[in-house]
Amino acid sequence: MRPKRAAELIGGSLYWIVKHRLVACQEILRFEDREDGRIDIVCSAELAAISPIARRAHQGWRYLENDVAPTASDDGSGLAELPPQLYGRLAALALV
Repeated sequence: MRPKRAAELIGGSLYWIVKHRLVACQEILRFEDREDGRIDIVCSAELAAISPIARRAHQGWRYLENDVAPTASDDGSGLAELPPQLYGRLAALALV
C-alpha cells in the first residue's frame, strides 16, 4: 500500500534493521505503482552506515522526525568505527 505521507517521505531515508539493530539507511527517491497493485519504493544505490542502535523488529511505516532520526555521524562511543562483523559478535555476547 502507498503510505499516506508518501510525498513527505521522498528525500527522506529508509532505515535497515539487521538482527535487532538499526545499521544503515538509504535515501527514498520515489514511489512507483506496479501492475499487480503493489508499490515499489525506489531508493538510492548508496547505503549509508550509521552507528548501530538497538531496535525491535516491526512491520509497517515508521516516521522519524529529523531531530530523532539516527545519523551517520559517530555518537562518541566509537561503535561506528568497529567492523560490522566484530560489532555483531560483541552484540551477541551482550558487550555492546
